[in-house]
Amino acid sequence: MKPQGPNWTPPVLAPGEKPPPAQVRRIVGLFRPYRGRLAVVGLLVGLSSLVSVVSPFLLREMLDHAIPQGRTGLLSLLALGMVATAVVNSVFSVLQTLISTTVGQRVMHDLRTAVYTHLQRMSLAFFTRTRTGEVQSRIANDIGGMQSTVTSTATSLVSNLTGVVATVIAMVALDWRLTVVSLLMLPVFVWISRRVGNERKKITSQRQKQLAVLSTAVQESLSVSGILLGRTMGRGDSLSREFTEQSDSLADLEVRSSMAGRWRMSTIQIVMSAMPAVIYWAAGLATAAGSPVVSLGTLVAFVSLQQGLFRPTVSLLATGVQVQTSLALFQRIFEYLDLPVDVAEPADPVRPDRIRGDVGFEGVEFAYDPAADRPTLTGIDLAVPAGGSLAVVGGTGSGKTTLSYLVPRLYDTTAGRVTLDGIDVRDLSFDTLAAAVGVVSQETYLFHASVAENLRFAKPDATDEELAEAARAAQIHDHIAALPDGYDTVVGERGYRFSGGEKQRLAIARTILRNPPVLILDEATSALDNRTEHAVQQAIDALAAGRTTITIAHRLSTVRDADRIVVLDGGGIAEQGTHDELMALGGRYAALVARDDLVAADVV
Repeated sequence: MKPQGPNWTPPVLAPGEKPPPAQVRRIVGLFRPYRGRLAVVGLLVGLSSLVSVVSPFLLREMLDHAIPQGRTGLLSLLALGMVATAVVNSVFSVLQTLISTTVGQRVMHDLRTAVYTHLQRMSLAFFTRTRTGEVQSRIANDIGGMQSTVTSTATSLVSNLTGVVATVIAMVALDWRLTVVSLLMLPVFVWISRRVGNERKKITSQRQKQLAVLSTAVQESLSVSGILLGRTMGRGDSLSREFTEQSDSLADLEVRSSMAGRWRMSTIQIVMSAMPAVIYWAAGLATAAGSPVVSLGTLVAFVSLQQGLFRPTVSLLATGVQVQTSLALFQRIFEYLDLPVDVAEPADPVRPDRIRGDVGFEGVEFAYDPAADRPTLTGIDLAVPAGGSLAVVGGTGSGKTTLSYLVPRLYDTTAGRVTLDGIDVRDLSFDTLAAAVGVVSQETYLFHASVAENLRFAKPDATDEELAEAARAAQIHDHIAALPDGYDTVVGERGYRFSGGEKQRLAIARTILRNPPVLILDEATSALDNRTEHAVQQAIDALAAGRTTITIAHRLSTVRDADRIVVLDGGGIAEQGTHDELMALGGRYAALVARDDLVAADVV
């Protein structure tokens, strides 16, 4: 149960390496649908910046003229102006926060839905090689980690940049010499913030990977299956120790992320805080040397502006650090969005009015890994007429399940084609395929929801009567009706409140509601005892009546009446025919039947 690394890891930029321009443009493109709202934010920010630099000039007039000259009317007007600027700034701040937060949350919503929708289009092969916890971490942790960036960074960037520019212009207007003294250290500050940003970005990428590992550990070990396995194997303490180690690693990364460059950024804050003293010191030296000095009002107003410059400058540098850090998160999200869809719906899909159920395999070949020496399936030529039944048997790893999964396009052939009513399944729409092909497998999946909700997953608008009718056909209605909450009974995680046979019959009832003309039965009774198998087989027989049926058989006694039986060996067709024909042949099928009968006799 110890988490293992995924089959691939996202690339990480080296310290100091710049992100690709295309990636930056792509991030900017996320905000393009909301450019109207952002323009309003920009306008509010600009007005706020202009209003904010008015107060120091009002203060200068107050100190240089209104107070010394005893002009109480002018003093009252100036004081009222300073209060008004504060009120206007607060209103602008609230409005821009509301709009920018709304835009940021819409961008996060767009990212979440884009990743989820893209993953829904991935083939089954992707999910067999990718940990569930990794997928969940990308959607929850990575996108969640970008919240502050996408909700406030754009506004903060524009606001602080506009504030810095407006403040510097106002400072120059007051005294250009003091402005030069104030800005001497700015290039050093920018260099420091870039170094800190690169360092935090690297740590952020490591932290997100560790979060994915932790999510996987929780997903695997705290599921019903994980708890059962851990308890029965006596691994509870071991799993707790492993989780503790993983959590400790994450805590260490969180501390490193928080402290990365903290001393260097503190140096910037110390220098910026000390700048008023430097300004007063410079003005004092100028006065002592007999040089022309600025007025007291100008000096106080300048220091007020200089202090006002401190906040947006530090915030601007911090925003740059945050943007660099977030690039690692964007990179992980784009990694998923750029995964190629190897089972894609055609641009102009075929949507026939009716599917009869003729299934054909024409020169089919399939390989999970194109570079493999030997394909999983090769040279498959089969035809199953509408309403006919085909049984596929063979040893473990012979390709039985893979063959059946090609019909609903859970995988695509690497050569040849699979047809439905003579139409290549790759030309059909996904909705047509989903409506035409039903799958009942050995691994029955039920949601942690009510019986009714699980059944309605196949047909959301199904009535209560339709649910009961499907359940009766699957021979599970009486059991459901006897439950305290009936069809409102919650099945539990993965249906653990129901036995294996009951879950299978629920799955069959769900498929009956879907009413597909083609049915795939993937060893649907192989894990059941004889009594339960008999009940489930009766439900399957009712389900299969009048449908094209492809059965992947483990117990050969369940397929002896099939119209045709195909024996797979090494990915190819070794034998095919009816039960009697294959038994008379005395080949592989006859050997499998003899072994099956021997096992049944031993059990008895």
